[in-house]
Amino acid sequence: MDLVLIIGYCASICSVASFVPQTIKIVRSGDTSAISTWMYLLTVTGFALWTWFGFLRGEIPIILTNATCFVLSALILAMKLRSAFSNRPHKLRKDA
Repeated sequence: MDLVLIIGYCASICSVASFVPQTIKIVRSGDTSAISTWMYLLTVTGFALWTWFGFLRGEIPIILTNATCFVLSALILAMKLRSAFSNRPHKLRKDA
């Protein structure tokens, strides 16, 4: 196996492993108050673009890593947005 490919797979493992604990913690607790919505919007966008780049280049390590991280970070973002919208005060409708 090519050394460059081995480095790519090692980087993939590190990248995915960095998201797994955060995702598990948020899914179990449901608490997203400590994370930034904008940061996760940018992260999800970045992983989507990296995945697309990987497909265009035909680079399996880039595709696998970024598609997996995209799914994990999109799950966190979805939970953050759900939490943000469910905690918003609702305006009462005034009937005339």
